[in-house]
Amino acid sequence: MNVGFIGIGSMGSLLIDAFVRSGALDPYQIKASNRTFAKAENLALRHPGLQAVRSNREAALSQDIVFLCVKPHEYKSVIDELKPVIEPDQIIVSITSPVMLHQLEECLPCKVAKVIPSITNLMFSGATLCMYGSRIKDEDKTRLNDLLSYISAPLTISEQHTRVVSDLSSCGPAFMAYMLQCFIDAAVEETGIPREEALLVASEMFYGTGQLLAKGGMTPEELQTRVAVPGGITAKALALLSLELDGVFNSVIRATHAKYREDLERVTESLYGKEVNGP
Repeated sequence: MNVGFIGIGSMGSLLIDAFVRSGALDPYQIKASNRTFAKAENLALRHPGLQAVRSNREAALSQDIVFLCVKPHEYKSVIDELKPVIEPDQIIVSITSPVMLHQLEECLPCKVAKVIPSITNLMFSGATLCMYGSRIKDEDKTRLNDLLSYISAPLTISEQHTRVVSDLSSCGPAFMAYMLQCFIDAAVEETGIPREEALLVASEMFYGTGQLLAKGGMTPEELQTRVAVPGGITAKALALLSLELDGVFNSVIRATHAKYREDLERVTESLYGKEVNGP
């Protein structure tokens, strides 16, 4: 299998690093292009055998799967560049949530899919959110899922739930890391514990909590019940958290959805020259 990557910013380079380190792909199976060619060259130095190419067309030419890892406003120019060289049997995979599958199918003559990765994929964990266009066959899904399973748990989702599931899977690590940072900062400020020690303890706690939830069969509610003795220290702190955080994550989800709707409108206007109501 030969795979192309167009755009090797934060998420594009993350996927390449994860695929190579996991053994899913050998570097010689990969072509990569980027607006700044020096980035592609540096990636090729990091993964000897990887082909850094100067044009997006070259990155896509004859590749079985091509990952589009570019920003929403760049899709129009990238798609226009790819149209003359893309073949019907190729699979184009977008990792950009506000670019819709039907838009890709209208603009390109090939099979299309949408995949939302997560920074947790660097550790071969977490989910990869998968959505498939109408031209994708079962064998195409199997091929893509087999590749993604090296670095994640591929989960098929409905495109209408892209934003909220992305909040949980892809934005969630940043949200949880921010809360953990605040917890650590408070511990250092209130008690004088060395930050390195607090970070180590909190990080191990976070890892163990994830294991209990993902593999230990516990729900968040059950975990709280097991830890918090009625009338005890944890129960008192949880009551405070419940009061202080009431509605916070509702506001977070409303904010991400508002930005998503804004991006949807901009992508639609870029692709079609006018605003059209998206799904």
